[in-house]
Amino acid sequence: MSGAAPFLPFEGRRVAVVGLGKAGLPAALRLREWGAEVIAWDDAEPRRAEAAAAGLSVRDVGAEAFPYDALLLSPGIPHRLPKPHPAAARAAAAKAPVLCDVEFLLLALRASGSKAKVVGITGTNGKSTTTALLHHLLAAAGRPAEVGGNLGPAALSLPLIAEGTMVLEMSSYSLDRLETGRFDMAAMLNLSPDHLDRHGGFEGYVATKARIFRGVEVSVLGMDDTASRSLEPWTQGRLVRISGQRRQRHGVWAEAGLLQDEAGPILDLAGAPALAGEHNAQNAAAAVALALALGLSREEAAAGLRSFPGLPHRQERVGEAGGVLWINDSKATNADSTRWALATWPKVVWIAGGVPKEGGIEPLVPLFGHVAKAVLIGRCAPDFAATLDAAGVANETVGTLAAAVPAALAAARQAGAPVVLLSPSAASFDQFTGFEARGDAFRALVRSLPDQGEAG
Repeated sequence: MSGAAPFLPFEGRRVAVVGLGKAGLPAALRLREWGAEVIAWDDAEPRRAEAAAAGLSVRDVGAEAFPYDALLLSPGIPHRLPKPHPAAARAAAAKAPVLCDVEFLLLALRASGSKAKVVGITGTNGKSTTTALLHHLLAAAGRPAEVGGNLGPAALSLPLIAEGTMVLEMSSYSLDRLETGRFDMAAMLNLSPDHLDRHGGFEGYVATKARIFRGVEVSVLGMDDTASRSLEPWTQGRLVRISGQRRQRHGVWAEAGLLQDEAGPILDLAGAPALAGEHNAQNAAAAVALALALGLSREEAAAGLRSFPGLPHRQERVGEAGGVLWINDSKATNADSTRWALATWPKVVWIAGGVPKEGGIEPLVPLFGHVAKAVLIGRCAPDFAATLDAAGVANETVGTLAAAVPAALAAARQAGAPVVLLSPSAASFDQFTGFEARGDAFRALVRSLPDQGEAG
């Protein structure tokens, strides 16, 4: 509004921002816009140069005393375990809080007088799909909504909205640095061991995830795994239980693919092709539970589920070639993620491998009956091959993804398998810059095959 006073919720506060990547640099610039005195640092010189070119004051925060009110530390940089970054150690010595960008977003929203509801979504797997799905349900129903956090735009890149809903995907790294900020509603989908070095083991990881429920009006809790069920005493406000498997009291659930709540059926998920599999049934239950709590009708929720396009790299149908459906599940960087994909498809040629995660693919042995043949790539191919050999599963090591695609096509034709599934069960950093680059490469390779078309 013309003539309105500038919005300066952090005027007079000194904030050190360390880590100037996708989230850090926008955060530093937004905090400066909102009145904070910002000192920026990154261990990489090109990022320091970019910050200086943007007019930020750049100084090595970890090499001096810490006279700042708070440290905003990039999620990927540890502040306690396994070893704190020097800036975090300086902040701890000065008893200054180490925060995430979502903390500042929540504080700014409240300072602005916004009436928007803020929803936090977390879990070991499925949080990106559920976050995107809830945003899609709201947008398809014509409700104002923004989405970001760990998915999409960084928190401090998002606009402050006066009303509507802000949907934020929350990692354990960010939740660990949420001090006073609170969500209006929150969902916890599932829990399996991940990031244990950062949280001092599984117990610490679970406790960090549970922080999402502090002060909420509505808690949505997944009931399909023991660890998540154990968090019921941590929930606050109204509890909505969700499941992709069985009926839940005061909940939303799917049985045999039929999504429903205690008022009756909502949608047969066969009509939502981007939400195949039991894991996606749970994701749909979570998104619908939140959407209904936000005021959508059951009909609006069902319509949004039907039109949801899905997310790249998460069981993405990238094409058909040689009579085979090709599925890009590059986001599956651990066995628990791949478990859902293998359970979805009765018979596949499976492309797997990369940088190994703890436990390898041993947890997937009960699902090896779905694998006609495995085509292995990357650093952990020998270990994966040993596990597959012990289980009597045919496998072939080809080294690279470029070699894996034609090898998988040949294997699918020989075995009569209708699906080739890239679900690596491993990180990508031996051959790619991230799971997105790996998935993009897979998509391009598939679309370069003869007799290919878009998947329906």
